[in-house]
Amino acid sequence: MLSFGKKKKPEIDLEQHELLEYAHKRIKQKKRLFIHCVIFLIGSIFLILANKVLKYGEPYDWSIWIVCAWSFLLTLHTFNVFVTYKFMGQNWERQQRERLVDLQKKRIGEIQKEIETDFPLSKINKKKDQ
Repeated sequence: MLSFGKKKKPEIDLEQHELLEYAHKRIKQKKRLFIHCVIFLIGSIFLILANKVLKYGEPYDWSIWIVCAWSFLLTLHTFNVFVTYKFMGQNWERQQRERLVDLQKKRIGEIQKEIETDFPLSKINKKKDQ
């Protein structure tokens, strides 16, 4: 049977979908880091030129302090993308998610037990029959 305008989408299983999401997330992180590096270089050059060449705030070398602080932040960003993410990456997130789901299921079970002991169905059915 022909169907016009409808394309059959390829089915992707859950594991492949997670891998694609993970790859997309990592690419986005690295792209943001690269953009941060470019902005850092351009901004640093501009700040140093403004301080040294244009002599804005001349008696004090304020641009060096700003560039040092910014380079520290860039180092933290790089550390987060390449080091921290390896320890707290996809597997860590999955473990945390499973742990939280298990805790929620346990809590729901406890609440159901409390409800069953406080309001047993046998008492409710007897009241309906009366």
